[in-house]
Amino acid sequence: MRVKMILPALTEATSPFFRPIKYSLFPPLGLATLASYLAIDDDVSIWDEHVEKVPLDDEPDLVVIQVYITSARRAYEIADQYRARGVRVVLGGLHVTSLPEEAKVHADTIFLGPGEDTWPQFLADLRAGRPASRYASQQRTLLGVPPIRRDLIKRHKYLVPNSIVVSRGCPHVCDFCYKVAFFKGGKQYYVQPVENALAEIERLPGRHLYFLDDHLFGSPPFAEALFDGMRGMGRLWQAAGTVKAVLEQPRLLEKAVAAGLRSLFVGFETVNAANLTDQRKYQNVGRNYDAAIRRLHDLGVMVNGSFVFGMDHDGPDVFDRTVEWAILNGIETATYHILTPYPDTALYGRMESEGRVLHRDWDLYDTRHVVFRPALLQPAELERGYWRAYREFYRWGSIWRGAATKAAPRDRLRHMAYSAGWKKFEPFWDAAIRAGRVLHALPLLEHILEGFGRHPAEPHRPQRLTLEAGIDRFARNVTIDEIGKQMAEPARREFIV
Repeated sequence: MRVKMILPALTEATSPFFRPIKYSLFPPLGLATLASYLAIDDDVSIWDEHVEKVPLDDEPDLVVIQVYITSARRAYEIADQYRARGVRVVLGGLHVTSLPEEAKVHADTIFLGPGEDTWPQFLADLRAGRPASRYASQQRTLLGVPPIRRDLIKRHKYLVPNSIVVSRGCPHVCDFCYKVAFFKGGKQYYVQPVENALAEIERLPGRHLYFLDDHLFGSPPFAEALFDGMRGMGRLWQAAGTVKAVLEQPRLLEKAVAAGLRSLFVGFETVNAANLTDQRKYQNVGRNYDAAIRRLHDLGVMVNGSFVFGMDHDGPDVFDRTVEWAILNGIETATYHILTPYPDTALYGRMESEGRVLHRDWDLYDTRHVVFRPALLQPAELERGYWRAYREFYRWGSIWRGAATKAAPRDRLRHMAYSAGWKKFEPFWDAAIRAGRVLHALPLLEHILEGFGRHPAEPHRPQRLTLEAGIDRFARNVTIDEIGKQMAEPARREFIV
């Protein structure tokens, strides 16, 4: 059987000016996981529109498309093209689970929720000639999941090919979270057997890892066993966790750092405490954000703070207050979002009942556009504030102020390198993506991460790079000529700001 798996590009990832690096960080692990259930003699390919042009003039036996809200329009276009030629098309993912009646018009079969139980059943039904039109996940377990088909991933197209997921979902249930809708009808959070997770890590080449789990610390017994098993592997890794985990699980955090944790994505979400209760973000209520950042920095862990604007207690001052707080606390990188009521979430239901949802143009549900009526802000005011927050946080002066919170000159340099590299050099990343050379920057990323740990890094065989040597190596592989060819004038202006 010829099987083609496609991850359509998110609308926000298709800028004509430059391609932000965040859309070329990670390969499509969900599709690679499904591929592992296919027979050894099946002809399988995985295509990711974020990093490559996907040919659509072929006729495979089965097309599998993963759908997110801002890729829905593109996903349906691809599905309709193949179905018009008689190709069987199946759709799954967050958007399909949230709006199955919309999705089923464009598919022969749709999947609701995670696919570890439904996908094998579908394959058996397909081979028996009786596939159903809908499969809904009910049994939630990672027992018996075969190893991911990493041989199908084009590693050279991604900065972080060694991404990994060892759990599903999150133990917390926040009103605005899209994932809550995806896991409804069964367990909201479950983990791999530790030995399977460690075996998957052992199979990955190089040093760097990125755990894409929504909350790697969500099960303390699992996390502790995982970190104990990772110690001595010589890995450098990044992950996501909560303020609660940082402050209330000190022993676990220290084990993570000893195992190689160097950067943590933390959902602070808001500087207005009243918003937390409204959104059922209870894990943050009453907790000292400043203390959480100090604890991470004392252990040598960088912080990527996530913030959401537009909650009901946010007034016009929220943007400047949030940015200033992040800078004064030395947060290395910040990710800002406009509150977005995703369909089938508690937030969407509440806003729809109040008549506050403005439209259902899913292309604009990208956390960069206002799609609802805010309580204390005008929609245009909220959008302007969002963009201003990004500009202000990533100005050179702000980057320097954040770096100046670090005592050691070396730590200041690394803060500057990481923060500026993430946002100020997007035209460079665009050139690297188009040239297929993003992976050449990985040694530089590893070196920056290594320097943040207060715990000494485990010995490793590859040649060490100085920060300057890493930059030089990357520059040799992505030339100034390539950058000049790829940068449109608006991108050049943004680069200079």
